[in-house]
Amino acid sequence: MTPPPGWYRDPTAPHQERWWDGTAWTEHRRVPEAPTQPLAGGRGGGRGRAVALVTAAAVLVAAIVTGVFFLREDDGGDPGARTLPTTAPSPPADPAPPTTVPGSSPAAREDPDAVRDELNGISFRLPKGWERPRYVAEHDVMMTTAGSYDCPADGSVCHHGLVISRTVTANAESAPRALAEQDIQDAADDAYDRDLVGNKPFGGVTSHRVVGAGPVAVAGRAGYFVRWQVSTAKGPGGYVQSMAFPASVGTESPVLVRYVFDAGEDGPPLADMDRITKSIRAAGATGGGVGSSVGP
Repeated sequence: MTPPPGWYRDPTAPHQERWWDGTAWTEHRRVPEAPTQPLAGGRGGGRGRAVALVTAAAVLVAAIVTGVFFLREDDGGDPGARTLPTTAPSPPADPAPPTTVPGSSPAAREDPDAVRDELNGISFRLPKGWERPRYVAEHDVMMTTAGSYDCPADGSVCHHGLVISRTVTANAESAPRALAEQDIQDAADDAYDRDLVGNKPFGGVTSHRVVGAGPVAVAGRAGYFVRWQVSTAKGPGGYVQSMAFPASVGTESPVLVRYVFDAGEDGPPLADMDRITKSIRAAGATGGGVGSSVGP
């Protein structure tokens, strides 16, 4: 697992720290702050003391060597006569990131309320009542409502809400409006007509009506959405929304986000669609989101 950004011991110079940006080592380095109190005994304490002693010894040796060099220059000695290694060891290539994060600060830990779509370079906030996907067949589901239930028509497992994020690759179209309008029928069929294995968990779609459509800004990019209310043969039906916008990374291939919300008292509030859309950020950004640079 790749660790989050943060300061870690520099693998080429253990007496200092180096910044890991989440994907690679940068050139930013610093001398670690001295501990405010001795490490307590117990698990890991011996290792901590050993590291501290090695670091202190390295700094002391460096100071002594530097002092001797300057003293000899002051005394008229030949600085070229001092004993130095004939060759300096080459620093190792930047290693792979550590698999654990020793002493990570709270700010460097994974945000428990956010999910990331690494492929498209965006992240989502988890609203109340939502969680990361578990036991879901689709690989591009970003979040589901908490828990599951037996689908009304065939007894398979359903969720009251899903959010799906995928890259548009099999379509030469790139205009967000055209992509959203083309996708909404497939979104409704995949959610409420037939599932991945051909079953009809809701007995099939019987009708639909458009309840919303228009431009929207997502992570500062101009997009477009279409929302349908769907009626089904079994159960209360639901709402589906297709939203398309250009990615902010790589080739800026269009990103398609689908929302699937069951209707009825057990379904999530429709306002969550807007909340989730407004929470979308370019991965690693602290600003952005809807309205950051493009009006809705």
